[in-house]
Amino acid sequence: MSRIIAGRAGGRRLQTPAGDRTRPTTDRVREAFFSSLAAWNGTGDGPGETHLSGLAFLDLFAGSGGVGLEAASRGAGPVVLVESDARTAHLIQRNAKDVGLDVTVRAAKAETYLAGTPPHRFDVAWADPPYSLPTDHLEDLLARVRDEWLLPDGVMVVERARRSSVPQLAGCETWTRPYGETTLVWIAPLEAADATEPSPPATQETP
Repeated sequence: MSRIIAGRAGGRRLQTPAGDRTRPTTDRVREAFFSSLAAWNGTGDGPGETHLSGLAFLDLFAGSGGVGLEAASRGAGPVVLVESDARTAHLIQRNAKDVGLDVTVRAAKAETYLAGTPPHRFDVAWADPPYSLPTDHLEDLLARVRDEWLLPDGVMVVERARRSSVPQLAGCETWTRPYGETTLVWIAPLEAADATEPSPPATQETP
């Protein structure tokens, strides 16, 4: 069982898949991420349901959907969640209906979805791939997001194991935020990076 932390669906419970098919992002990491994202959006001082107002949000490797649904709860829209396991994608749809959030769920592998035509470009692309995914394969996926799916002043954020190598993309600036055994990798096109890098959240750990 997981939950929405804040926003208009704050406190509502989310069903999670049985077994180990997914690795949900912890509440602590989610809260740190969304606090930083709201600061970047210039809406951190407003009510939770408007923190991400006006941001189009793409959630790749969505798992149980906690991050994408949290984004919708905090005002992001449109929100698209991509999950390869059909049963888990159906569970995300049920959760969204139960908590009253308007999102689009696609049951597809990330690489298959990204090979299609974008419905529009996104301000934020979040990716939480399996930690075992090779970094070079992840970099290929992120390059496609940068080139075809992300707005010029958008940002990509990747959740990785702290000991994993950090993905690097040509023409982008990369910075990291560690939280225990998890690291969030922020990646932004160089022309947008100066305005993009968020201030470290209060819960940040140092190495």
